[in-house]
Amino acid sequence: MRKLALNDEILLTIEKPARYIGNEINMVKKDLNNIDIRFCMCFPDVYEIGMSHLGIQILYDMFNRREDTYCERVYSPWVDLDKIMREKQIPLFALESQEPIKNFDFLGFTVQYEMCYTNILQVLELSQIPIYAKDRTEDDPIVLGGGPCTYNPEPIADFFDFFYIGEGETVYNEILDLYKENKLKGGTKKEFLEKAAEIEGVYVPAFYDVEYNPDRTIKSFTKKNAHGKDAIKKQVEISMNETYYPKKPLVPYIKATQDRVVLEIQRGCIRGCRFCQAGMVYRPIRERDLEFLKEYAYEMLKNTGHEEISLSSLSSSDYSSLQELVYFLIDEFSSKGVNISLPSLRIDAFALDVMSKVQDVRKSSLTFAPEAGSQRLRDVINKGLTEESILKGAMDAFNSGWNRVKLYFMLGLPSENNEDIEGIAVLSDKIAREYYTIPKDQRNGKVSIVSSTSFFVPKPFTPFQWSRMNTAEEYLEKQHFLRTKFNEQLNRKSIKYNWHEAELSVLEGVFARGDRRISKVIYDAYKAGCLYDSWSEHFKYELWEKAFEDNQIDMAFYTSRERVKEEILPWDFIDAGVTKDFLWREYDRAMNAKVTPNCRMACTNCGAKVFEGGVCFEERGQV
Repeated sequence: MRKLALNDEILLTIEKPARYIGNEINMVKKDLNNIDIRFCMCFPDVYEIGMSHLGIQILYDMFNRREDTYCERVYSPWVDLDKIMREKQIPLFALESQEPIKNFDFLGFTVQYEMCYTNILQVLELSQIPIYAKDRTEDDPIVLGGGPCTYNPEPIADFFDFFYIGEGETVYNEILDLYKENKLKGGTKKEFLEKAAEIEGVYVPAFYDVEYNPDRTIKSFTKKNAHGKDAIKKQVEISMNETYYPKKPLVPYIKATQDRVVLEIQRGCIRGCRFCQAGMVYRPIRERDLEFLKEYAYEMLKNTGHEEISLSSLSSSDYSSLQELVYFLIDEFSSKGVNISLPSLRIDAFALDVMSKVQDVRKSSLTFAPEAGSQRLRDVINKGLTEESILKGAMDAFNSGWNRVKLYFMLGLPSENNEDIEGIAVLSDKIAREYYTIPKDQRNGKVSIVSSTSFFVPKPFTPFQWSRMNTAEEYLEKQHFLRTKFNEQLNRKSIKYNWHEAELSVLEGVFARGDRRISKVIYDAYKAGCLYDSWSEHFKYELWEKAFEDNQIDMAFYTSRERVKEEILPWDFIDAGVTKDFLWREYDRAMNAKVTPNCRMACTNCGAKVFEGGVCFEERGQV
């Protein structure tokens, strides 16, 4: 029997004890006596969310293929266990071996969203590892971070020994080999970090200094260790068919957020939406081979027992072999009771045909993401959707039997005015009106439109990284205005309006474009009781306000001002492929409401060609 880190008395008093006992299907077990490197992978959120993350599944499989490495996992303990662990001084432990994380060589965080920053500090503190990198000794694990938020790592730089910028399949093996070599030679942690800093994609914050101007903008960002690189280049896996992908993904014992096989069909996006960080930093788009996907679909379903398979992509409709893949999956698996999930599809004849085959039309709803209510603003954000195409897609769906539609919009987009906001309500009503053009005896009951608005947050490495963000008060005014406009619509009884919290979005905006001075605020807020900030029932905005006030930092400096082209941005030392000149050109086109064609229509010379693969080397025009 495995010895559990938590005794029965504790397990019986907490919610969902299966979050902490490990031993899931396909969990890797290794003899610690034959291991040179112990690596603990952390998703700093509750187990059910972390277990749904594809990136950790890929790295877990990749690391554990090495005979000298044992990769284990840890997630943020839920608040009930957090309290017990503090009271009883129980060190946080890994699921596989149930051993304390403080005994590992590495603790690696995947940083997927800004509102998990206090959970990172929770994991460090419960692990009995010093929160600040400068306070750690040779006996503490090396703490590293990766994931989308590390494209601006500065707000959390003080807590990490190093960051890895880019896709994990490329140089992690080189990093682990280097660590093993340094360990055998009896080298110090600093010696390892100096050697690691010479590897492309590795950023060691302690090797750099930041100086500020009197107006609080950055004056200079300079390296103070010769081993650091002047620019940290994002790492990209170009050959998607010759890389790591798990045939035996982990299967949780309790229901995860995404309880299914995930088949990643491609990486990147051709669309160039100007608000979308993922669409910029994951360039260029690279597809997986059709035969590769067919093989992995078989293997993953066989090895997990899952009854659903989901195609993962930023824009599934742009995968060139999509029809062949989808019809293959339907033919092979739907008769065996396997559901097929197709997120991020454009609604067209093919999509409707497929969805009618794999979904219960009467129970399911269709999703459109116009993002903006007017054509002018959709052109500003380069959404590439016309009102005509939206209404046609909806009408085709209605004629195929659907009567439930979800619509997603953003409030606070650059250059937005009241006409654009009202357009959200008007467009929602127009879609409902389309439904009621169908003769009554041919309708599938009443139409249901659910329109949701989130608040726009400018992100690094997007054309809107220079934009000002609305204040919480401005957001709430817009929300109220829009609600009144929904109430004026002819079909208001068929439309439901949902919205997000404004204060959470503002804080996310601070973290997204913050600099190193933010780290003390994060630390103080965490110590005051902030945790699980992305969970509305645990979000304590007043404690965050006090932490900013105590540190004499104005949130509006990071959110509510327009940047000039010449300003040094906190993330300028990172080379993400897309150039700053390209992003500024796109920003200028946005302000003039000019649409930029997608990558397959024409090359816009964004800079991603440097990676020597993907869509950049397909034949097409130039703009």
